[in-house]
Amino acid sequence: MFDQFEKLRIKTSETEINLVQKGTGEPVLLLHGYPQTHVMWHKVAPILAEQFSVVVPDLRGYGDSDKPFEIDNLELYSKRSMAKDQVEIMEKLGFESYHVVGHDRGARVGHRLTLDNASKVRSFTSLDVVPSETAFKNMNSDLSFAWFHWHLMRQPYPLPETLIGNSAKTYLDFLFETWTAVENAITPEAYKEYLRCFNNQDTIRSTCLDYRSVETDIKHDQVDFDRKLQCPVLVLWAGNMKKRPGWQTGNKLNMIEVWKEKAEKVQGEVIDCGHFLPEEAPQKVASTLIEFFKQVDC
Repeated sequence: MFDQFEKLRIKTSETEINLVQKGTGEPVLLLHGYPQTHVMWHKVAPILAEQFSVVVPDLRGYGDSDKPFEIDNLELYSKRSMAKDQVEIMEKLGFESYHVVGHDRGARVGHRLTLDNASKVRSFTSLDVVPSETAFKNMNSDLSFAWFHWHLMRQPYPLPETLIGNSAKTYLDFLFETWTAVENAITPEAYKEYLRCFNNQDTIRSTCLDYRSVETDIKHDQVDFDRKLQCPVLVLWAGNMKKRPGWQTGNKLNMIEVWKEKAEKVQGEVIDCGHFLPEEAPQKVASTLIEFFKQVDC
């Protein structure tokens, strides 16, 4: 995976971020989601690197990036703090502006990055995410069932950390099984890396705090409630979540409509796969991103 990509660790003002990079051309920042690492882009990043400068980090608390922790310090893993890491690594790599693509947690980081640093973001792409505040305002039994992990991981320390940590492989396997629709989309090599990184008490502790920090994220979002993203926004989402009824949208939310509430220029489409779009439909994701980037940069 990531053959000929350069591997780096970059110190930011608050932590240290692990990443890989490759390519020339317009810069693209790819942000992964939970419970994964930068490895989730291993099928898409090489395609993009043929035309773009691609940067693929582990978010703080994930993969081989550092995992700072303070009990109940919700700012530590707020999306604002996690976005700041990404702005700083892009600056150190010499990129003043770039396309931001986020999946799952990475989309939440990317959304906040774009709100806080509008001049740096050429475009923002959200993969399979409804904005946090919108989701919680529209929470129903279907969405609550699909998002059981949110409610578990938001419980006080150390309850979720202990429960997940005592059965890390079982928990990880359950998420991959119920969140995918394309058989064998998670390759053995990628799974080995996910398990290595996830079966780690520091990772479990940090990722629970990431989810717990939604309390702070929503406060930040409420301040910016009436401020829309001005850059072009692409929304792609999973069309086959039969194993998780109510995923992302409950029984009434519409992906395009909820993002039109948050951005001025929105386009997007559903993809026939499960939650892990970059691994279940990599060619479709890559080609759609390339077309979108070229449209933005023309």
